[in-house]
Amino acid sequence: MQSVDLAWLIPVLPLVAAVVIGLLGKKMKQGGGYIAIGASAVSFVLSLLIVVSVLDGSFDAADGIVDGVYEQSGTWISLTSTYKFEIGIYIDQLTALMLMVVSIVSTLVIIYSIAYMGDEGGRKRRYYTEISLFVGVMLGLVLANNYLEMFIFWELVGLCSYLLIGFWHHKPSAASAAKKAFIVTRVGDIMFMIGIIILFTTFKTLNFRDLFSMEVSGSDLGLLTLATFFIFGGAIGKSAQFPLHDWLPDAMEGPTTVSALIHAATMVKAGVYLVARSFPLFVQTPETLMVVAIIGGVTAFMAATMALNSPNIKRVLAYSTISQLGYMMLALGAGGYLFFSAMGSEGYTSSMFHLMNHAFFKALLFLCAGSVIHAVGTEDMRLMGGLGKTMKLTSFTMLIGALSISGIPPFSGFWSKDEVLAVVWNAGSLSWVFVLLYVLGIATAFMTAFYMFRLWFMTFKGEPGEASQHAHESPKIMTVPLVILSVFAAASFLVLFVGDGFGGTVFFEESHALQAGEMLMETFTDPLTYVSIIVAVSGLGLAYLVYYKKRISSDVFVSTQATRSLYSLLIKRYGFTAGYDAFAEKIVYGFSLIIDWIDQKVIDGIVNGISFVLATAGDYVRRIQTGHVQSYATFIIAGIAVILVLLYLLGGFR
Repeated sequence: MQSVDLAWLIPVLPLVAAVVIGLLGKKMKQGGGYIAIGASAVSFVLSLLIVVSVLDGSFDAADGIVDGVYEQSGTWISLTSTYKFEIGIYIDQLTALMLMVVSIVSTLVIIYSIAYMGDEGGRKRRYYTEISLFVGVMLGLVLANNYLEMFIFWELVGLCSYLLIGFWHHKPSAASAAKKAFIVTRVGDIMFMIGIIILFTTFKTLNFRDLFSMEVSGSDLGLLTLATFFIFGGAIGKSAQFPLHDWLPDAMEGPTTVSALIHAATMVKAGVYLVARSFPLFVQTPETLMVVAIIGGVTAFMAATMALNSPNIKRVLAYSTISQLGYMMLALGAGGYLFFSAMGSEGYTSSMFHLMNHAFFKALLFLCAGSVIHAVGTEDMRLMGGLGKTMKLTSFTMLIGALSISGIPPFSGFWSKDEVLAVVWNAGSLSWVFVLLYVLGIATAFMTAFYMFRLWFMTFKGEPGEASQHAHESPKIMTVPLVILSVFAAASFLVLFVGDGFGGTVFFEESHALQAGEMLMETFTDPLTYVSIIVAVSGLGLAYLVYYKKRISSDVFVSTQATRSLYSLLIKRYGFTAGYDAFAEKIVYGFSLIIDWIDQKVIDGIVNGISFVLATAGDYVRRIQTGHVQSYATFIIAGIAVILVLLYLLGGFR
């Protein structure tokens, strides 16, 4: 039996674990945590077998592989001979990559949770039930072979994020954050659903293989453009892209382990995966690709600016996630534009490469933040400091994560970020818009290095702060996952040197795939590489001078009225939070009042009016029922007389 034949078990095992823990977890050790670890670990092993078969070439030679894709499906609902809905699995190199990322990060996060969530008592059963469900539905989303099946798992991912962000629902802030995440992402979900409807009504199928093999033209191309635009709307919501980005910083109200899972392996990665999976459709619609690139570039820059002065360690990482997801979208948009112009497919590859690297260093950064919070009991970096002396392992591993996300060579983040920027620069030959987006990308690289090392220096260097007095290193069950993730954060780029990496895909010719040797040579012979290195080192250096050496006072950032106003604007997230609230109060609530008035005055008025007329008529008719035979005889005679008169007038007697 081949590894792909067991792929259906990958999402099933965590889903079964969720049911078992939900029913029996109260009687299990750690509230069923070890069952959750076991299920996720087995899913990782099965995913790893698929990855190995992809990398060593045996995948392409396996039974049932057609054009680099393994597919199993069956009819789920058959409406007519034309309208059928399937349920199945779809495995290609992109699937293999996502399975590996989701399963390994999830397994390490759940292991870490044994200690981090150890004091939750009876709530642990609910936690491990929800987190197992979260992992299972994300793996199901990755394996889906059609848009309807993906949408079902897509909605379940949203449900799980709502449950886990609001895990501490007794806190009003957590309950509010969960509702905000659920409502804001629903906007994107509705757009995704509209896109699916357009695809189905236009092409009579939602199967990936069928849709991706089509070359659309004529009037259908306009509908495809509309469909891809709405599909991208779904990705904007899930991946917290501008203007639906504001829910993600508030999502930090959930446990830090949940934050790590959402940011590194599940919720927000689903949006990028959706665009990458739909890439064969997007590359036929350059208008949508331009929108993808612009949204990605603007999001990357804007989120980075909001991370510059945030005092909350988890929110800095949340803004960072939004920014890095923007990089991925930017690469997909610019790369798709290049592919449409027959100039290569590196944008797709660099985006997925950055997605993989980001998963490892962002999981590491969040779990390091959790280790710090576990030790000091606060998320405010202003109360920390000097923790490098007592939390040496956490400090060192978080340093690796910070170096990687900052794009400092030779750490993994450097390789993928540099490729993203190179793709955008190359797309600049097609449109001046990409030149501006490249400038935003370079500025984002500078800010990323600055705010990440601002975080690291404020947390681990300097004099111990108010909350750091009695800090201690976290237990091994928390630090071992940190060490493992730090290895990936430093060296996950080495996957490029194993087989063909993840450069080839079912819809790209092998000659278009980005090869590791070429990438290595091009990277260090391209002057643009040194531009990105210089801006990253400059950002790190500025943070070093301000927050470690103190040669530049941090007060310089609020020394003038203009800088104070900018500081306040960033703290207020450019007014998006207040804007959302105002929109809800003025527009949504106002519209609700109009609907309520229509319901009460028009709908209820019509119903009540009909009821009044009938009741009044009934009251008059009831008075006729006197019980006197003489009255009834009078009515009969009068009725006959009326009938005779009518017949006469209508000519009935002629």
